[in-house]
Amino acid sequence: MFYVDGFVVAVPTENKAAYTKMAQNAAEVFKEYGATKVVETWGDDVPDGKVTSFPMAVKREPNETVVFSWIVWPDRKARDEGMKKSMEDPRMKMEPSTMPFDGKRMIFGGFEAILDA
Repeated sequence: MFYVDGFVVAVPTENKAAYTKMAQNAAEVFKEYGATKVVETWGDDVPDGKVTSFPMAVKREPNETVVFSWIVWPDRKARDEGMKKSMEDPRMKMEPSTMPFDGKRMIFGGFEAILDA
């Protein structure tokens, strides 16, 4: 079954266009190296929680929007190889000062699919 990398970040709302452009460029690279699908979603119904929540997890500030993203790979091996190549690709290099979000607050992980209904 397929493999998924998932990401949650807080993006300054004013940086939506810059984030979208960065994500489009990254999607091209990921797909070139084996990803079958790349999805970026801009939060519009992401409530604060009492114990935990997406906003709490990324320490969202009032001027930020939560973004939930995922990359689908054929399997873990393809992901490991594809992600390594993607991270080495010069098109993925950005100066920290030009990043449209604070990468230190990004949550990410790899997930083995157990159901595809």
